[in-house]
This record gives sequence, structure tokens and C-alpha cells, in this order.
Amino acid sequence: MSLFHRHRGLTPYLLLLPGVLWLSIFFVVPLGFLAYQSLQSGNFDIGYSFTWAWGNYWDALRNYRSEFIRSLEYAGIATALALVISYPVAYWIAFRGGRWKNLLLLFIVAPFFVTYLIRTLAWETILSDNGFVVNTLQSLHILSPGGRLLATSTAVVAGITYNFLPFMALPLYVSLEQIDGRMLEAAEDLYASKLHAFLRVTLPLSLPGVVAGTLLTFIPAAGDFINAQLLGAPNNHMIGNVIQSKFLELTDYPAAAAMSFILMAGILVAVFVYARAVGTEQLTGTAA
Repeated sequence: MSLFHRHRGLTPYLLLLPGVLWLSIFFVVPLGFLAYQSLQSGNFDIGYSFTWAWGNYWDALRNYRSEFIRSLEYAGIATALALVISYPVAYWIAFRGGRWKNLLLLFIVAPFFVTYLIRTLAWETILSDNGFVVNTLQSLHILSPGGRLLATSTAVVAGITYNFLPFMALPLYVSLEQIDGRMLEAAEDLYASKLHAFLRVTLPLSLPGVVAGTLLTFIPAAGDFINAQLLGAPNNHMIGNVIQSKFLELTDYPAAAAMSFILMAGILVAVFVYARAVGTEQLTGTAA
């Protein structure tokens, strides 16, 4: 027992050890190898050698700048749409769901019981040229008689929004559900209208969920390639499509690794700017 008390200062580090080992083996080491690979030169036939080939990064930026921009653009639009759709849903479940809350939350996560690929293929069917959606929009004269949704940027953004919607809705629900209803009652007792109570009380207190949801949606959406591959045309391809092609089809590993790092850097910059704009205290939920 005395030995335990003598070394109990090591307990937090021992508890961290499994997680640190896991991250080191499956994240840090592969990331280091990817960085090493991004500075190689050569090809699959003659082999690759480490030559500090920084030109891989400049070539990637020069040749695929539009795909990088398109990825961030599609991810940003999908994140904004997911927020607009998810906030009212999460608000209603948190404050009006009653005994049906668990069932309604199950409906939100239910798509996760189907694989990502199958969900996207379902959207390919829904948005097909002879499908119900296109025929309805054409009958309402929203689409021209020869218009289509499939193989357009609209279809890609719609697919990304749908596939990542639960990542936005669940953090929003958790944040809204934790709000003490008595604070809203106090605001109304002080003659605040429901709109002012929402803007002054509910919205600020739910900002941690907004921040968490937007980050959880934007980051994976920026690297997505399935939606662009199945729902878009070649001119809708994102940088994930290029990376996938370089790795698996063209076997240009150094270029693919360099593009992966550029994408990570772009996402980190976007997240940093976003965090500074909303205030870092919102990330921890300590806003006043």
C-alpha cells in the first residue's frame, strides 16, 4: 500500500499510456511515413528514393489548385446546410421531444446502420434523371425539361450534407439538452420575447454544440471523395478523388502524400481561423 502511495503521481501517466501507444502506432508513425513518402522522387517501375523533393508540394498546388478550393468550398457549403437543417431539429427534440426523444435520436443515427457507400448509391438513385425528384422539379418548372441533378455540384453537396448530418445534429442536441429551462423562464419573466430569449440565452449557450458540430462535419467532408465520385461529374471532383486516384490507380505515391499534407494544412488553417473568429472559449463550452 505504501508503494502505491509513493508512486501514485505516476497514475495519470499510466492511464494515458494505452492511448498514447495507440496514437503513436496508428497515427504518428503512419503520418511520419507519409511525410517521408511525400519528399520522395521516382516512380513505381524504378522505385522511389528520398531526395527532399519539395517540388511535389509545388506541383500539387499548381496542378490541382481548383480541386483543393472545390473541396473546401463544398465542405463549407455542406456544413452550413447541415447547421441550418440540424439546429431546428435538435432544438425541437431537446425542448419538445418529451418521451419520444430517444426514438427521434435513433431516427437521426439510423442511417449509420447502413454503410456509407450504400447510402450514397441510394442518393444516386433518388437524383437519377428519371427519378421522382427530378420529375417533380421539372413539373414545377424549377428544372428545365432537359435539366438534371445527377452529375452536378448540387448533387455532390446534397450527398455530403446528408451523409454528415448526424455529426452536426448530435452535438447540437447535447448542447441544447443541457440548457436549464429555468433560464428561459427567467428571460421571459423579464419581459423578453421568445425571439429575444432565443438570441440572448439559447443560442449563446448552444454555441459549444455549434462549434463541435461544424468541426465534426467540415473536417471529414473536406476529404470526402465518394460523393463526388458517384454523384458528380469529373468537373466536380474534389481533392480526395485525385489523392485516391494517385494512390490506387497511378501509383504516384509521393504526389498523393504531398496532396494529403496540403489538404491537412488547409483544413488546419480553416479550423484555426474559425476558432479565432468564434472564440476559443466556445470550444470548451466556457463562454459566459
